Amino acid sequence: MELLLEYGWVLLVLVALEGLLAADNAVVMAVMVKHLPPAQQKKALFYGLLGAFVMRFAALFMITLIVELWWVQAIGAAYLLFISAKNLYDLRKGHDDDEHVDEEGKSVKKGSGFWMTVVKVEAADLAFAIDSMLAAVALAVTLPHWGEWEIGGINGGQFTVMFLGGIIGLVIMRFAAQAFVKLLQKYPQLETAAFLIVGWVGVKLTVMTLAHKDIGVLDEHFPHSFTWKAIFWTVLVLLAVGGYIMGVRSAKKEQH
Repeated sequence: MELLLEYGWVLLVLVALEGLLAADNAVVMAVMVKHLPPAQQKKALFYGLLGAFVMRFAALFMITLIVELWWVQAIGAAYLLFISAKNLYDLRKGHDDDEHVDEEGKSVKKGSGFWMTVVKVEAADLAFAIDSMLAAVALAVTLPHWGEWEIGGINGGQFTVMFLGGIIGLVIMRFAAQAFVKLLQKYPQLETAAFLIVGWVGVKLTVMTLAHKDIGVLDEHFPHSFTWKAIFWTVLVLLAVGGYIMGVRSAKKEQH
């Protein structure tokens, strides 16, 4: 009974942690699919969720190998920073190069096609999967072994906790992303804040890359330290809240 309670407690903590990680992931996904028609947005998010599930499941089996691949997170960081910088630049220009007029005479923002958008979402998912699984492993390995069976070199009981936590986190991310898409549609002015958040998540992955033992620019424990987590979440919340307030104010001004 004591073992069951311990596993249950760690699972709850892991779900909460995955939910927090899902928040910034969801913003990135929402920004990526925003340009698609509503029906395709849902499909793209579904495929993104499916891909994220596969990647996280694979990451569990190959976590010891993936930890060594610092360049995976480096690519993810560069990709998110590029998306952020490019779109912030386009927003500053006023979308001159990114808009066209549809058949009804409305200005519509151009974007990648459906499948290319899905590919981009999956690329971001790969970097997020590593971040998520590293957090899950760090928590789960503190649990006592449950049974003698192993999966991917991890005790079966610990693996089960990581798997369940990851799945619940994905579901949270899926619905959070859909909510963010609706918010961006309601308040288009939030795009600037959204892309700043995407860039900040890119900075987060950059920090993790620089702290990798093969890079050694930062202490390898720094990304998991209270100091960095406090900095990251404080800036993220300020960007989100500040962007929301400015977006609502801008929307009200446009209505008057």
